[in-house]
Amino acid sequence: MPTLVVVGAQWGDEGKGKVTDYLSAEADTVVRYQGGTNAGHTVIAGGREYRLHLVPSGIVHGKVCVLGNGVVLDPQAFVRELDELAAQGCDVGRVVVSDNAHMILDYHKALDASEESGRGEQRIGTTLRGVGPAYRDKAARIGVRAGDIRYPAVLRRRLETAVAEANRALAGTGGQAFHSGALADQLLALAPRIQPLLRDTAELVNQAIDRGEKVLFEGAQGTHLDIDHGTYPYVTSSHPTAGGACIGSGVGPTRIDRVVGVAKAYTTRVGDGPFPSEELGEVGDLLRQRGAEYGTTTGRPRRCGWCDVPVLRHAALVNGLAGLCVTKLDTLSGLPRVRIVVAYEHEGRRPTGFPHDVEMLGQVRPVYEDMPGWSEDLSEVRRYEDLPGAARAYLDRVAELVGVPVVMVSVGAERGQTLPRQPLFAAR
Repeated sequence: MPTLVVVGAQWGDEGKGKVTDYLSAEADTVVRYQGGTNAGHTVIAGGREYRLHLVPSGIVHGKVCVLGNGVVLDPQAFVRELDELAAQGCDVGRVVVSDNAHMILDYHKALDASEESGRGEQRIGTTLRGVGPAYRDKAARIGVRAGDIRYPAVLRRRLETAVAEANRALAGTGGQAFHSGALADQLLALAPRIQPLLRDTAELVNQAIDRGEKVLFEGAQGTHLDIDHGTYPYVTSSHPTAGGACIGSGVGPTRIDRVVGVAKAYTTRVGDGPFPSEELGEVGDLLRQRGAEYGTTTGRPRRCGWCDVPVLRHAALVNGLAGLCVTKLDTLSGLPRVRIVVAYEHEGRRPTGFPHDVEMLGQVRPVYEDMPGWSEDLSEVRRYEDLPGAARAYLDRVAELVGVPVVMVSVGAERGQTLPRQPLFAAR
C-alpha cells in the first residue's frame, strides 16, 4: 500500500513544493487535500521556475494531479494557473477536481479583506484570498461547490442564498454589494474549462491505491497553522496536518502508509502570531536575505529564527511523523555557530509539551543549544555523506531532540540539490 503524506512541520513555507516535486517522480498520483490559493509552492527544475497555488506539484512530472474535496477552489485563479502551466509545457489534461470542492468567489475575498481590516491590532495575518470565508460558508452549509456548475438553476439558487448572507455582512462595513446573477454568469462562463475536469476524486484515488499505484498526498500551509492543532487564532481554516489528508481526499486512515514532515533548517513564519525563536536583529535579516524569505503568494517578508525543537516535536506528535525532510540547509553555511531551541521556559518552569495557549507561547523564553557552524558551500553536494561534519552533526542533533530521523536534505532550490537518505515510499 504505497501511500505517502507530506506535511509542513512548522508554520508553512517549509519547502513542501520542492519535496513533493522530488517525490512525484516516483508517484503515480499526487493529491492536494486542503487549502486554496493561500498556498504557494515553488518548483525549480531545469532552470525553470513553476509557481503553484492550487495545482499539485506533480504537474511538472506529468502525473495525475488531484484537487480533493478538502480544497477550496478559486475558479478564476485555477483557470489562470492552468493556462500558465500549459504555456510552460505542462500537461494540464491530467488535472482532476473533486466535484465536492467548495469554491471561493468574489464576495469571499471582500469579506476576508473587510474582516481583517476590522480586527485592527488583533489581525490574524490572512492572505486575503477569501479562504476563511469560503470554509465558513462550507460549515454553514451555504457554500457553492464545483459540481454545482453542472446545474445552472441550482447554481443560481445557491448563489442567491450565499450572496444575500454576504451582502448583509458587508453592509455594516460599507462594502460593495454583490449580485448573484452576475456571479452565476461569471461561473457559467468558466464551466467549459472546469466541468470536464470534475470527478468523484475519492473513488479515483481509492481505485489508484487498489491497483497498487504510488499515491502522494500534498498538504498546504503547516502543522502550526492547523485550525485545531495550530497557534489558534493565528491559523488557517483547514487541516494541514496528516489527518486532513484523509478528510480532504476521501481516503481512510488505514490506507495511509507513511507520513513525513518538511522543515527548514531554521524556522520562519508569515503574518501575526507568537514565534518564540524569532530573531529580530542581524541574524534574522541575514536568514531572510540568504533564504529569499518572501511569500510566494503574497510577497510578504517572512519572520525568521532558529530551529525550534518544541515546534517540531509537536508536529511529530500530531502527524505521526516517520521522518523529517530538512530544507535550506545551505542557508546556514558561513555562520560561526548555529543555534537550536531545545526547550521553553515560562515563569521559571519548562512546559512539558507545546503550549496551546498563545498568550503563554508569546511569553516563553527559548532555551538554546549552540553548535559549531560550517563554512563550506553546500550547493554542489549530492550525497548526504559528503556534507561537512558540522552540518551532519547539526542534523543528527535535531533528529535526536525531535525523536524523528532526517530522511532527506535540501541544499538549494533546484530539484537536483536534494539528498535522499532512504526510499520514502517504502513501508515502515
